[in-house]
Amino acid sequence: MTDAQDTAADSSLRTTGGTPPDDAGSSVTGAPTPLLEPREGIPPVVADEAALAEVISAFAAGSGPVAVDAERASGYRYGQRAYLVQLRREGAGTALIDPVAVGGRLSGLGEALSGTEWVLHAATQDLPCLREIGMLPSRLFDTELAGRLAGFPRVGLGAMVENVLGYVLEKGHSAVDWSTRPLPEPWLRYAALDVELLVDLRDALEKELDRQGKLEWALQEFDAIAAAPPAEPRKDPWRRTSGMHKVRRRRQLGVVRELWETRDRIAQRRDVSPGKVLSDAAIVEAALAVPGTVHALSALNGFGHRMGRRQLEQWQAAVDRARALPDAALPQPGQPVAGPPPPRAWADKDPAAAARLSAARAGVTALAEQLNLPQENLVSPDTVRRICWEPPKMVDTGSVEAALAGYGARPWQVEQVTPVLVKALSAQGA
Repeated sequence: MTDAQDTAADSSLRTTGGTPPDDAGSSVTGAPTPLLEPREGIPPVVADEAALAEVISAFAAGSGPVAVDAERASGYRYGQRAYLVQLRREGAGTALIDPVAVGGRLSGLGEALSGTEWVLHAATQDLPCLREIGMLPSRLFDTELAGRLAGFPRVGLGAMVENVLGYVLEKGHSAVDWSTRPLPEPWLRYAALDVELLVDLRDALEKELDRQGKLEWALQEFDAIAAAPPAEPRKDPWRRTSGMHKVRRRRQLGVVRELWETRDRIAQRRDVSPGKVLSDAAIVEAALAVPGTVHALSALNGFGHRMGRRQLEQWQAAVDRARALPDAALPQPGQPVAGPPPPRAWADKDPAAAARLSAARAGVTALAEQLNLPQENLVSPDTVRRICWEPPKMVDTGSVEAALAGYGARPWQVEQVTPVLVKALSAQGA
């Protein structure tokens, strides 16, 4: 093959999704190449048991890590259900699975991939919805977290694929309604391309982390994610209503709670995003006004002429329930805070603790810069606050190591951060 033919072949390979060059692990220089099509084309969507059985068999017989991604309908549907699952594995190709059409469970597929390393990007975003359908990895590699630990300034999938592999992914369909059926072909192409190069990216990042001496750190992080239990339900989720800082009186807080819980029940029943039922802004508006009649409610922003009488009456009924609550049943302002108070209050409450925190933060910042990774990945800011607020009675290496481990720090974090915290706590006379 001539040089010109070789160049043309490489260009064709890259724009149609061929295998990346062997040196893809290094940072790419020059103009990136658009990735326009999956290398085997867009696979048909798996939507019945027979097709799913074929996929399970193919992926069980495949080799190497399996790339996994999931698409949700955030902002359109209630909850974080997976409406499409994408996988790719050497020897099996790419599969697009409609988990709803096959009964809402992919436990058989999860079992077939047991022991296989799963490659995900921002794993903590997808694992909850994958868990719901019976898919959980025993081992994983998170390419977003790997990028953070390796010091990449931009760690979105598109940025990582472009900077590491030299390809441009089309990201125009990331926020569409994935519960749409049938899914349009451009969306399916986008979904297939999301896993097209995920294993290639994993391999390149593994080499880079190894080069930096951080591979063991990453493996500890990945193991912690895979072993983490499901998140506990959030206490008083209604307190996260946008604009809550304006609501100060207990009766008003009661209105927010009643409206939020009414909205949530309706959204769950209709399987739509709560924001499509009633906006946060409307809830706060009603809480501040505490209207006594449907007419007064209808005059507020968010309850205008487009809302029917029946809808207005259900919202007014929620307001009325809050108006009728005895004082003892009204929520208290603010949430009970476990652990230290907000750092801004430390100087008044405990000046010595404030000095410890200042020194610890400075030390952690300097170390993170030296290691070229984000501070929050080096050690949880909450962990630093807790140790500075209530330090060990005897400040030494062993006690600080034990405190860090007790708050869930991984061994590599304990090793790196302990000297910094011992120095900060000792200098301030903890």
